[in-house]
Amino acid sequence: MNQRQTVPTIALTAGEPAGVGPDLIIKMALETFPVRLVVIADRDLLAARARQLKIPLTFSDFREDSPPHKPGHLTVLHVPLAAEVITGKLNVANAAYVIKTLQLAGMSCLQQKFSAIVTAPVHKGIINDAGIPFSGHTEFFAELTHTPRVVMMLIAEQLRVATVTTHLPLASVAATITPQALTQTVRILHADLQRRFNIAHPHIFVAGLNPHAGEGGHLGREEIEIITPTLQKLRAQGIQLTGPLPADTLFIPKYLQQADAFLVMYHDQGLPVVKYHGFEAAVNMTLGLPIIRTSVDHGSALELAGTGQASIGSLLAAMQLAIKLCQN
Repeated sequence: MNQRQTVPTIALTAGEPAGVGPDLIIKMALETFPVRLVVIADRDLLAARARQLKIPLTFSDFREDSPPHKPGHLTVLHVPLAAEVITGKLNVANAAYVIKTLQLAGMSCLQQKFSAIVTAPVHKGIINDAGIPFSGHTEFFAELTHTPRVVMMLIAEQLRVATVTTHLPLASVAATITPQALTQTVRILHADLQRRFNIAHPHIFVAGLNPHAGEGGHLGREEIEIITPTLQKLRAQGIQLTGPLPADTLFIPKYLQQADAFLVMYHDQGLPVVKYHGFEAAVNMTLGLPIIRTSVDHGSALELAGTGQASIGSLLAAMQLAIKLCQN
């Protein structure tokens, strides 16, 4: 059954079991949504965390004919944990469980059983400690869907910031900014602004790599030799681009009013701005995939797990965006 043709079914992955992911999903279960929700997680983990948070919930197993979401109820696609979870304490034994939930969500979307995926935070370190190479959801879903290149974009209200590189050491960034990488990123960003956000003629503002966008070559030549020539070729193909601009003045009010999206060269060049602008309401979205995937903009927050203090703002925004994208 193609869920896009009926009531959309949104898959929620609960992320790191010792972190705040289960808490956020349990708290969000009290909200109203016009879709089916299916949480891909260990059923007993969710029930135990709900008791810990003193939130009364009912649970049922997912079926293809499961009804739309009702507040106070969770539909669960059960994936068993490998080891008991102690709230706030990482355990390498459960790393494979986390990966399995992501695989199941992604493959089910590819098979059109689900309309979109919303992901709660994982802990990259513990997954790698378990011997599983993992640099993030973005790269994971790219590999799972055999997508040669994807783009990470964070969204806070009307502010959209995409990155050319994702989770790389800073020392590796400059060598990764190539004409091919920049061209592919701009094309993916432009296409998904049209396809996913219904923006007919997107205007994208682009940051330089170096301070002051290279200062005419005195602070680096990537702008002169790579970024500017590539943007000129893309403009000739009809894509509306402004830049490269110095990153420290990229997000001034004048540009914020004109831009449909900003493109920065690396993770920490633009994402701090998004998180400052709307930390508890920002969404991480993967562009270029054949499926819809949104996520929270924060980590697993082990110190908040089980306390009831974690805000659902970002997960709620990710859910609302996923629903909107399913309806476009």
